[in-house]
Amino acid sequence: MGRLNSKVAIITGAARGMGESHARVFIEEGAKVILTDINEEAGSALAKELGANALFVKHDATSAESWKKVLEEGKAAFGDITILVNNAGVLGPIAKTAELDEQEYLKVCSINQHSIFLGMKTVIPSMLEAGIGSIVNISSIAGIVANYGFPSIAYVSSKAAVRGMTKGTAIEYGANNIRVNSVHPGFINTPMMVEATDESGGDALRDIPLGRLAEAREVSNLVLFLASDESSYITGAEHLVDAGMLAH
Repeated sequence: MGRLNSKVAIITGAARGMGESHARVFIEEGAKVILTDINEEAGSALAKELGANALFVKHDATSAESWKKVLEEGKAAFGDITILVNNAGVLGPIAKTAELDEQEYLKVCSINQHSIFLGMKTVIPSMLEAGIGSIVNISSIAGIVANYGFPSIAYVSSKAAVRGMTKGTAIEYGANNIRVNSVHPGFINTPMMVEATDESGGDALRDIPLGRLAEAREVSNLVLFLASDESSYITGAEHLVDAGMLAH
């Protein structure tokens, strides 16, 4: 019996990288999953591969109207949404504060921060109807500490905001049996991270005690735990998947 049987989940940014991994693990564990992404071609192909329990909806996570469409189509297909994984995000430019373009800053904050507010605002009513819910917001180690030059404060501030929004929402809805947690990955072997570390010219392995990048599924295993009833007494907390990077 799967750990997510009878659960209905929305996973944003699910066409590739960590989002794709989360979707695969959730399907394996019995969930019905609404995969969303701006990348229609990749998202549709993945949903077709995953089968009848997967539905792809093209989605701009920064748009309230797009969120409304995701909720309506998801509920029509599978019923009340009981899990939300806010995974969509971008790294944005590598630039110091005085050199950072204002519009680039706002774009990163819109995708990484505002989209999570919209997701929670849109989906929580469905969880209230179901009487249960688990929200997993994907932040970053940059949401806890900053790193010189990489990434920019746009990324750092947006991911720190995710941590704060998670705690505030967890307090608001704990009495309604809705749990909200944040996950803070370190360096993960995904296309976005590999491209970014190559661009920055940094040694991604230098500060990792385990001496390697994580595979996306190693993050998905934690997301699965937080989404499942196994974590029924865990809410309002940040969870590191960083191979000990912040331990020193």
